[in-house]
Amino acid sequence: MKKIELEILGLSSSQSQSGSFALVLGEKDGSRRLPIIIGMFEAQSIAIQIEKINPTRPLTHDLFKTFALQMDVSVQEIMISDLKEGVFFSKIVCHAGEKEFELDARPSDAIAIGLRFGVPIYTVESVLSEAGIILSDLDEEEDEDEETDEIQTSASKESSASASSSSSKAKLTEVSVDELNKMLNEALEKEDYEKAAKIRDELNKRN
Repeated sequence: MKKIELEILGLSSSQSQSGSFALVLGEKDGSRRLPIIIGMFEAQSIAIQIEKINPTRPLTHDLFKTFALQMDVSVQEIMISDLKEGVFFSKIVCHAGEKEFELDARPSDAIAIGLRFGVPIYTVESVLSEAGIILSDLDEEEDEDEETDEIQTSASKESSASASSSSSKAKLTEVSVDELNKMLNEALEKEDYEKAAKIRDELNKRN
């Protein structure tokens, strides 16, 4: 069974399902895209890992990693293995010493965990053939301009609106570094990771 490596291209609010998010995976060195609808919690977990934000308290996927490492279990790869009646199935491939084993998981959970271990994400031809979307060259050029923006907005357009409203009294660019650090700590305490990502980006620009 030939494995096809995927990479995360974008994460945005779903246009078809309210309260859900679209995670777009792309065929590495290919033109096919694999969109997967995921829940809000999983989207947030994936977004904060992409943004490299450290939550004040561990999320479920962080807890999984800590537990696995304590038990000397390592994750080797994520495999989106099947598609049945519109539902994706995936496996987390693990190693414990010389033993290899697989854990069944939803793709959203598997990818959130895979990101924390820094492992590749794969699928198979049958899944890409059935659910993949092929973009034309023109579409790819437009898509590339939008993909980075989608990831940097964390989990959704709604979160961007929330971050904008929270800083309505003063734009982030007009706030001092000390005040930005204070705002960042407050956002982390409230677990408002979307806002924290924007503040962190502004601090990085200043540095």
